[in-house]
Amino acid sequence: MAHFAPDAMASAVAKDILAFPITHMKADLSFDEAPFRSHLDWILESKPAGVFAAGGTGEFFSLSPDEVERVTAASVTVTAGRTPVLAGAGYGTAIAVDLAKRAERAGADGILLLPPYLLTPSQEGLAAHVEAVCRSTGLGVIVYNRDNAILQADTVARLCERCPNLVGLKDGVGDIELMVRTRNLIGDRLVYVGGLPTAELFARPYFTMGVPTYSSALLNFLPNFARGFYSAVRAADDATIAAGLADFVLPYTAIRNRGRGYAVSIVKAGAAIVGRPAGPVRAPLTDLDAKSYADLEALIARHGDVAPAAHG
Repeated sequence: MAHFAPDAMASAVAKDILAFPITHMKADLSFDEAPFRSHLDWILESKPAGVFAAGGTGEFFSLSPDEVERVTAASVTVTAGRTPVLAGAGYGTAIAVDLAKRAERAGADGILLLPPYLLTPSQEGLAAHVEAVCRSTGLGVIVYNRDNAILQADTVARLCERCPNLVGLKDGVGDIELMVRTRNLIGDRLVYVGGLPTAELFARPYFTMGVPTYSSALLNFLPNFARGFYSAVRAADDATIAAGLADFVLPYTAIRNRGRGYAVSIVKAGAAIVGRPAGPVRAPLTDLDAKSYADLEALIARHGDVAPAAHG
């Protein structure tokens, strides 16, 4: 049973930084539940406003439906109502509906609806997909706008009229005009979440547009830095934000950009470096190459897990 009704879930996630836990794997690439639970409990010490279980950073795309349900159920058990848990759903409509029902059965508080597989649908088809998922569950749904599934502002407005439990829009597009049009048309009907890779890069301009929160993969291995950076964003502390970008985020993303899929692999590498290993990534992703791993290790050692500080 969910701990948060849809509107309460949306209100909760808007208040603070959000966690995107990695999914732990054994050497044979099966889900390693015990260290996953331990790691999530450690992340919760940072008091995130919500947890995305089996999301993109959690390798949703490499998990079976049964595994998504297991990861979600484990997350619900660990959080124990302290913060909302949103489970990943996606692929074609039938599978997305099944995953939404599994999330509800596992006790999740909401759904993060990722893009459907491969194809690029029309706005009408994409709207029908979102509506089918919303109608299949009583949980609050946050749609992830990105890649091949980008809802235009008028489509979002129509969905808001038809789907009371559509409560959020997570933006992975980076189209400022689209975000301004959507916010102008819909206002506060939805909660808006930043969802571009390494969200800290975009957090300050997004916050000024009415996007109050984002999911930070950095909570997986540098929670003090991640929380301190978010606090600087909320306080509009531009000097501290600039220092955090220069000292860690920009060098980190330069390493991330060296390989396809490294946006996930680098997070698992970071967790291993700080003594919280989560096993390898599943194919088709690949782990960081040796030089990138060494460079990340040096960056973390040089910076440490401390909040960013403005340069004197």
